[in-house]
Amino acid sequence: MKHRDALPQLNGRFLITDGGLETDLIFNRGFDLPAFASFPLVGDPEGREALIDYFDRFARVAREGGHGLLLESPTWRANPDWAAELGIDMADVDELNRQAAALLLGLREGYAADIDPIVVSGNIGPRGDGYVVDTAMDVDQAAEYHGRQIDIFATAGVDMVSAFTMTYAAEAAGVVQAANRAGVPAAISFTVETDGSLPSGQPLAEAIAEVDGAGQGGPAYYMVNCAHPTHFEDVLAEGGGWTERIAGLRTNASKASHEELDEATELDDGDPAELGQDHVRLKSSLPHLTVLGGCCGTDHRHVGEIGAAWQAAA
Repeated sequence: MKHRDALPQLNGRFLITDGGLETDLIFNRGFDLPAFASFPLVGDPEGREALIDYFDRFARVAREGGHGLLLESPTWRANPDWAAELGIDMADVDELNRQAAALLLGLREGYAADIDPIVVSGNIGPRGDGYVVDTAMDVDQAAEYHGRQIDIFATAGVDMVSAFTMTYAAEAAGVVQAANRAGVPAAISFTVETDGSLPSGQPLAEAIAEVDGAGQGGPAYYMVNCAHPTHFEDVLAEGGGWTERIAGLRTNASKASHEELDEATELDDGDPAELGQDHVRLKSSLPHLTVLGGCCGTDHRHVGEIGAAWQAAA
């Protein structure tokens, strides 16, 4: 069993991670991603090369900035409901999850001479949309649903799993339950609306308290992703012990709402330097934050600016 205390980001090591993988692939690299799913590219030679080039760019940012690196597998949509929508058999999805983990473990070997530490995470996405609560489960149902993917990652040898764009607390708690059963640490990343609350309407502080109180000991740490810093900085400024549980951010380049992003036909990549400074304003509210990356609209440029600004403000 891998223990959360072994994660370097929980021992004061600063890590950068990647950005908006799917938006980068679609808008910057010309890939068609039905259902916003990048995992099928793992089994396609051209797609695999694009993924390697994508991660190489963030490895270069880590190397040049003297940062550690957190590699997230491109498997956010690799679960049963999305596989059914894409018409992909679950046996094939299982194999792509294994290959995705193996890809990142192999990349770590290649990067290790110049970057330390490097953490490999198996990425878990929501059963539903990621912006709305459209397929609600209780904790046990969510653990059963996500357990298959988590078990594959644990067997493959990842250091942890991360659940992104969680929209309500019960699904997040189910991921923690399944990860505990598999013996692998979990990070839970909630997405929030422009008012700083989850798509379910629950305040971020209450969602963290609910998952921590679900009888599983809570995740290793929490993150916020797929929102701009201005959407939740006021919530963080209110303070409270719950903010000490947040160790990571992966923010959007755009200040647009989820609804606006869903309707957008062009990429809003914002201003990378401004986004870096937006993060600096959050520093006093997040005393234990050690993981920084991007989400929709971001690429290696944004993450480079974010990491440099955060470190300069230390």
